[in-house]
Amino acid sequence: MWDFFPPAFNCPHELERLGALGDGGKWTCGLSRIAEKTDCVIYSFGTNYESSFENEVLSRSRNCQIWAYDSTTGSYGPRVDRGNHHRVHFQRFGLASIDAHGPQDSPKAYTLESLMAANGHTHIDILKIDVEGWEFDIMTSIVKPFMLANKPLPFGQLNLEMHVWNKNFEEFLSWWEMLEAAGLRPFMTEPNLIYQNYNKQSNQDLAEYSFLNTKGNNAFVSDAISSKKKLREDPAQIRHGIRPTE
Repeated sequence: MWDFFPPAFNCPHELERLGALGDGGKWTCGLSRIAEKTDCVIYSFGTNYESSFENEVLSRSRNCQIWAYDSTTGSYGPRVDRGNHHRVHFQRFGLASIDAHGPQDSPKAYTLESLMAANGHTHIDILKIDVEGWEFDIMTSIVKPFMLANKPLPFGQLNLEMHVWNKNFEEFLSWWEMLEAAGLRPFMTEPNLIYQNYNKQSNQDLAEYSFLNTKGNNAFVSDAISSKKKLREDPAQIRHGIRPTE
């Protein structure tokens, strides 16, 4: 599967793997671009007690703050240094494609839009998602409204672990092309071999991908297209590497 979806975009800044070796670390583009940013915002979904990536981002930046969510754990990962604790905001919520946080819902789940509104945010610098297979529905629910409104996605960089359990190629391709049409470009990938070895699986079903958002203006990439003349990209053209013309 993964051979058909290689990184197709070069990181225009320094490229680094932040965090622990193996599971937990993330490939990141241009950390220096947000290291001194006064309103640096990071969202992390799915910590699972592993927070080495988040701790390194905090340790190497002056003002970044992290909003972390995980419905399966009662606290944030132990790898965050004590000096960074005041910049981490953890809640035991899940990320979902629809809001489900009524009295009868357990665990409680929120959409990205709802969490951003509750936190008073309109933009996220780095969005990290590891939600054990729910990423397909969740990313679709995030991306489609912005595509329909012809607006850029509300984040600059995406670290996403993909789990293709029971996914056929056609389904995955259609979903991938949706991400590309929204302006997301993969600049690095890494297979999750720890899961494969631990579970003695023959199929390589998990992979980490890092994307830059090439639409709109963010800390990592500025869209060269005039705001008065936005282009709607055709996934069929993106598949063959052809950019639509004006």
